[in-house]
Amino acid sequence: MTADKRILKPSVLLAPVPVVLVSCQTKDSRPNLLTIAWAGTVCSDPPMVSISIRPSRLSHELISQSGEFVINLVNDTLLKATDFCGVRSGRDLDKFAACQLDAIPAEGMRFAPAVRQSPLTLSCRVRQCIPLGSHDCFLAEVVAVEADPVLFDQSDRLALEEAGLVAYSHGQYYALGRMLGFFGYSVAAPDVLSRRMAHRQVPDQPKQGRTSGRSNRRQTSRAPRRRKKTPGQSF
Repeated sequence: MTADKRILKPSVLLAPVPVVLVSCQTKDSRPNLLTIAWAGTVCSDPPMVSISIRPSRLSHELISQSGEFVINLVNDTLLKATDFCGVRSGRDLDKFAACQLDAIPAEGMRFAPAVRQSPLTLSCRVRQCIPLGSHDCFLAEVVAVEADPVLFDQSDRLALEEAGLVAYSHGQYYALGRMLGFFGYSVAAPDVLSRRMAHRQVPDQPKQGRTSGRSNRRQTSRAPRRRKKTPGQSF
């Protein structure tokens, strides 16, 4: 144990992370949905993402055969269906039908559909699959992005903050909170801050030292700990 923190066993306590619905299909299969929290950005040029799936999952089989999938971002309206798709197998039921979701053609995909109810979708073509252990990591290039027109403001800017996206942290789902800053705000000029942070309070810079952190820990009550399953482990 260090002076300030407890040492825990190695685990994937990277949080928060996005929770997404991955849709996939082959020429001869019905469309399927998989709930994923092990998803991330791996490259910007070309735009590439990764998803990690247990080899035993049906979606692993479908994506391996088709070489494509669609990442559907999740908002609060989609959350219950997303959770359901994480605890039920596509081998047992049609998840689209069970959740009353609509499978629609996805730009750039041969077979994999998008979820109509998702605010933003990313069409992905697999470039590589890397066996890692419990999961295989699919590296894929984003070949198309489709967004709900209501997310564009009067200046035609994609206002993704209006999508009501959901984050996942240690077994629980959370709505995204208030805006705290923007990339580069710590060195931005006052006029830029005034324009970009209108009607928002910019947080002070973090202070050096241990006093503040210790004080906060003493004042924060801890809830009973429960072991949580994660989407990457159980879906």
